[in-house]
Amino acid sequence: MSLLVRNLDLFDPLDAAIGEQETMEAQLAVLHEHIAECRLCPLHAGRRQVVPGEGDASSGLMIVGEGPGENEDLQGRPFVGKAGELLDRILEAAEIPRETVFITNIVKCRATETVDGKLQNRAPLAPEVNACRPSLVRQVEIIQPKVILCLGAPAGRGVIDKGFNISEQRGQWFEGPYGSMMMATFHPAFILRRGGAGSGARELKKLVWEDIKRVRERLASG
Repeated sequence: MSLLVRNLDLFDPLDAAIGEQETMEAQLAVLHEHIAECRLCPLHAGRRQVVPGEGDASSGLMIVGEGPGENEDLQGRPFVGKAGELLDRILEAAEIPRETVFITNIVKCRATETVDGKLQNRAPLAPEVNACRPSLVRQVEIIQPKVILCLGAPAGRGVIDKGFNISEQRGQWFEGPYGSMMMATFHPAFILRRGGAGSGARELKKLVWEDIKRVRERLASG
């Protein structure tokens, strides 16, 4: 059911350049240089920086979010805003250090729209996700994580299945490429948007925590 597959009969110079590298870190570096030059969709026109992803190239866990926000666009790093801070706290509580995880997004450039004269984040459109998917596929090919954790409905639809429904399928395991298992849970930004007491945020946090514990158990299963 994974969307992280491609026709292996298709081969281009990027595959050759990646294949010439002896380490996963070097392979990712070549890929990320390629991503930095990408012009395949309109998102490149509005970006300050491309955000290819970061983390442990030998990680057993790949976390895939929706796309860079304002802070990520400024710094060129994934999950460095308030949602990133919440993600860090969740990972720390689960004893999964952020530096042992590889974190990326289904699109590598910030998707925005203007609302009442202000620039705001928006969910990436299907053509934008499709244009960026080969980069994500190659990241998975290089890292071959044991677990792929999608954060939010757009990531679930971009990685697991186009018809993915997070309300019904959150926390479920799906088979992924290279023997990996995939799961989606709520995005930290969604929890933050729900606000304080009486808003349902506490219940969302409990659900996410249950999902993270399943991820931790899967990683520890050898």
